[in-house]
Amino acid sequence: MTFLSATLDRVKPSPTIAVTNKARELKAQGRDVIGLGAGEPDFDTPQNIKDAAVAAIAAGRTKYTAVDGIPELKEAICAKFKRDNGLDYVPSQVSVGTGGKQILYNALMATLNPGDEVVIPAPYWVSYPDMVKLAGGEPVIAEASLENAFKLTPTELEAAITPRTKWLIFNSPSNPTGAGYSRDTLKELTDVLMRHPHVWVMTDDMYEHLAYDGFTFCTPVEVEPALYGRTLTVNGVSKAYAMTGWRIGYAAGPEGLIAAMRKIQSQSTSNPCSISQWAAVEALNGPQEFLAANNEVFKRRRDLVIDALSQIDGVTCPVPEGAFYVYPSIKGLLGKTTPAGTVIDNDEVFATALLEEAEVAVVFGAAFGLSPNFRISYATSDAALTEACRRIQNFCAALS
Repeated sequence: MTFLSATLDRVKPSPTIAVTNKARELKAQGRDVIGLGAGEPDFDTPQNIKDAAVAAIAAGRTKYTAVDGIPELKEAICAKFKRDNGLDYVPSQVSVGTGGKQILYNALMATLNPGDEVVIPAPYWVSYPDMVKLAGGEPVIAEASLENAFKLTPTELEAAITPRTKWLIFNSPSNPTGAGYSRDTLKELTDVLMRHPHVWVMTDDMYEHLAYDGFTFCTPVEVEPALYGRTLTVNGVSKAYAMTGWRIGYAAGPEGLIAAMRKIQSQSTSNPCSISQWAAVEALNGPQEFLAANNEVFKRRRDLVIDALSQIDGVTCPVPEGAFYVYPSIKGLLGKTTPAGTVIDNDEVFATALLEEAEVAVVFGAAFGLSPNFRISYATSDAALTEACRRIQNFCAALS
């Protein structure tokens, strides 16, 4: 349609949402599809958090709030950063948005000019490059290969930085790979950043609490405090607290940046849902013991999936340190043909055939910037994962 903005030509719809929608459509048609595409815990939101939301409704806390968060939530966020990360922030350094995605988008919209570059390690969350493009910037992809366990090396980061670089977007544990950076590994990257004082750091710590096998999460400013003045530390309640639908993300950073993000939000959505904000206060201030219990479930599911995939000839799957994804390579399956006659010549064809012929929905690797791979979200029941892995094994075994 000719009246639409040319900006739309720069971006594509979210592949992860597209896969989830396609799985729903097939289910509605009566197909027995198992969806492993959505990054959404199957746990219910903890009862104390739901109770806090009900109490907020009963107390009439249903009016507009400050654009970027109620004072009580900003205080809770400051306390969380101090408690979990040893970072000192005040409420004027905090922004609350409708999910982590809005926080990231606000920051990019508030800072990017045409020609500005943003370094994004690949594999990346599907929205990073498109948000950069929507904000007028240019994504610069730095590959974090399977051989390096999907972790960006200092050499790769150094090579990606130019005089036009405005941001590095950093995500650990990673969506889509689950790769987590140790303190020593992260220190190598922050040493590079210290040599380039014009580069700001946008950390996506959404999977902070989802860590396994003794992996200890750390965020860049913890490792290099000198980055404090040019880092936006982003987090939220969606994943760890099973609050995806509540839509609360937050960040802390320099006051000037936070004020600019507030201006963007004031002319787009205004405040996040008031009820969700009060629920998030309880999430951050309330009991945290359930996090460890949930992690035990996620680890069991991770191991179930890794064990099943490792039995498939032609598939290679590193063991992730965190999040709830695995990102296996199908390099050994390329060129083979499915029973329906489809030649597997890339990971998108593989994922499409797997959905149509085996009724398992996954996301193809090209959507995340590194092929030939696919992403499985194991944030679903053991029974669904067991059956899905059986179908994937049988599908791959039937290739000729």
